[in-house]
Amino acid sequence: MSCIKPRIALTTGDSAGIGPELVLHALNSPEIHKITDLVVYGSKSLLQQVSKECGIPFPSKIYTLQSLRDETNPLTGNLLINIEFDEQETIQPGMVQAACGAMAARWITDATRDVLEHRTDALVTAPINKKSLNLARIHYSGHTDMLASLCGTKNPCMTFFTPGLIIALATIHIAIADVPKALNAAHLKHIAKLIHQACLQQGITNPKLGILALNPHGGEGGLFGDEESRIILPAIQEIRKEGIDISDPLVPDTAFTWLYPPRKKAPYNAYIAMYHDQALIPFKMAAFDKGVNVTLGLPIIRTSPDHGTAFDLAWQGKATPTSLFEAIKLAAKMSGTPHNIKARSFPCGGQEESPDAVLYRDQKEQIPDTPSVARH
Repeated sequence: MSCIKPRIALTTGDSAGIGPELVLHALNSPEIHKITDLVVYGSKSLLQQVSKECGIPFPSKIYTLQSLRDETNPLTGNLLINIEFDEQETIQPGMVQAACGAMAARWITDATRDVLEHRTDALVTAPINKKSLNLARIHYSGHTDMLASLCGTKNPCMTFFTPGLIIALATIHIAIADVPKALNAAHLKHIAKLIHQACLQQGITNPKLGILALNPHGGEGGLFGDEESRIILPAIQEIRKEGIDISDPLVPDTAFTWLYPPRKKAPYNAYIAMYHDQALIPFKMAAFDKGVNVTLGLPIIRTSPDHGTAFDLAWQGKATPTSLFEAIKLAAKMSGTPHNIKARSFPCGGQEESPDAVLYRDQKEQIPDTPSVARH
């Protein structure tokens, strides 16, 4: 039986951002082609337009389908799932537009379905714009909660990977004022178990986890807040009962001083941060161009670049694809060794829907139709 490279689903992201040009770079990269076959979810006309604007070649060898379900025979090489939309000819780069939010969601939705149905091995998502999503009446705060809804998963974990540094978030895109009431011991225990397992899967034996305090100086014995004694320390006690090596609450302003030159070895294999910027400020200082966002706790593998849509650079050919390339490489690594093509589902076999696919179909109903209707 012949084996193939892992097949990675790659969404184009917000059409008005840098996602389309990053996708073009990935399709043209010999480095990426060597390790994986890409299945891109986007618009051929849009990609050709961005190719012309940015001076990035449109790939000469790529199969185009309207749906991966149309693939009655297994194909190798890069594929484009071509889902076009009426507004693509009038897209303004660098602008928030409802049509871009609607299509970004459509591409994510179809790509997620195909991973759940085992037609692809992992999902990599180019950046989206939350305002565009919400203008399209798709009310998610980002990829993480949208994917959780599509997959029927509760409490996914946003985690950031770069060599030598892994940071998981206890809370994601919420206001700072809402962070304390969003924290509880059970959730922190859940996050610790996910990040511990992720470390093991990365080949780290006996992982050591560091957990950050919420308040300045770790609360200073209750003078600046009691979340450390009331929530975080009880969580640590429960986590240790699971056999997980985890620190006491670390003072946040000194937890990452080892990153500064001359950079030292990290004292912990991974960290748990209490809120978004507590993690992302040190992480992006250390690895802005090569960091990877990984969603743990889903029934699928999902990675993405650690940056946004960069509207100020859109369609200018200036965007650096390094973080996207790292996301693709990590997704390929996490999906395991190349496996037999018969493990994937093809419609010609008359196979029943998998339980994950049925769950996807039910969850998809939560994403409303928008005036921007894709045409097949």
